[in-house]
Amino acid sequence: MANLSGISRRQALRLGLALGVAGPLASACGGGGFSTSGGGGGEGQLSFLSTQFTPVEEKERFIKILGGLSNVGPVNFVSAEPGQLTTQVRSQVGAGKVEINLIGGLHGDLAPLADGQLEDLTDLANELKDKAYPEDFLELSKAGTDRNWYIPWAQATYVVAINKKAQEWLPSGADIQDLTYDQYLAWAKAAKEATGTPQFGLPGGPKGLLHRFLQGYLYPSFTGGQVTTFASDEAVTLWEYLKELWTYCNPASTNFDNMQEPLAAGQATVAWDHVARLVDAPKDKPEDWIMVPAPKGPEGRGFMAVLTGMAIPKGAPDQDKTKSLIKALSEANVQLDVLRQNAFFPTVKAEVPSDLPPAVQLEADAVRAQADSPDALVALPPVGLGQRDGEMTKIYKDCFTAIVLQNSDIRATLEAQAKNMQALLDDAKASCWAPDDGTKGETCKVG
Repeated sequence: MANLSGISRRQALRLGLALGVAGPLASACGGGGFSTSGGGGGEGQLSFLSTQFTPVEEKERFIKILGGLSNVGPVNFVSAEPGQLTTQVRSQVGAGKVEINLIGGLHGDLAPLADGQLEDLTDLANELKDKAYPEDFLELSKAGTDRNWYIPWAQATYVVAINKKAQEWLPSGADIQDLTYDQYLAWAKAAKEATGTPQFGLPGGPKGLLHRFLQGYLYPSFTGGQVTTFASDEAVTLWEYLKELWTYCNPASTNFDNMQEPLAAGQATVAWDHVARLVDAPKDKPEDWIMVPAPKGPEGRGFMAVLTGMAIPKGAPDQDKTKSLIKALSEANVQLDVLRQNAFFPTVKAEVPSDLPPAVQLEADAVRAQADSPDALVALPPVGLGQRDGEMTKIYKDCFTAIVLQNSDIRATLEAQAKNMQALLDDAKASCWAPDDGTKGETCKVG
């Protein structure tokens, strides 16, 4: 059967290899506010609506990068949730009154809009051939057609950050660069027993990315799938594992939106999170930290792969100026500046600089090790749900609340939420995405 993500698992493993350190892609950060109803950039400005770089500090650093671009002019960078971006684009294109010049988002944000909501950027993609995007990136940008609907923009991933003092509690025989989930659990238990307080943490706050840990890491690693194995026997084992792991995590994890702050404050010494939400932890004393790949489970080392791209809404004004902005953001030096500032890796071919900030270098080493893992199992964020993506997130979060926090019956909870998930997929007519396999044009079936 054809994988409905548009790429095979083997192809997905090659994503990110345009940059020597940039391994598989991963989910970019969510959150942030939508600050304008129309998205218009104002007189002489280009309006750039994005689901990326939404946390305040990331946004400010990226705006500074935009301000330093030559021959582009002023850009109004506006953050939005995925559903808000989808709604704005569809409503403006549908009304024939498009004010947004450029949109930026995950592959899953942009691909569903290739149904008549975006300009064909095939000519621009051909013009940028010298950037040497991996063919798999360009294939994804076609969204199952023979035309390019977005230009690859940036990529990132999730890893585990470790304060070196936590190594003394590492289980005997465990390789910190090649951990299993059983070893990770034993390590968390030993750390709590040695210190009397939990040393591990997870981003379980309102704006945390714990649902990505489930979708892209635990589910693939324990079940080999994400949707088709959602309520399987292996999924029950997964949730039993997470319940036990949670007992060795700082209970304040339910308030942690990112892990760099609790790590820096000593509220945790070991934590999984998005690289952009870990990078500040080792900033002051990088010699005290290491970063490593996510652990592996019975089915392999699951991790989430996501490509971000830039697209032009159908009928948008000032398209020549917008294409100049895309070209500027596709320069290797600009993408390396984004790497230095926000820990998002280039999609263009770029020589890794020797002067990376130490914290970013730690992440780069972990990303590469994860990419080189022989048992890697790549997962994509949900594809094809559009403005209803948040409903899928809620299903995973509701499972976590019920099972882990409220001690509800695991199987009963999964079976109930499986019905909600199937109803969502049926309404959206969404096909399967990696690591699940399915047939193109057929709605993904929850297992």
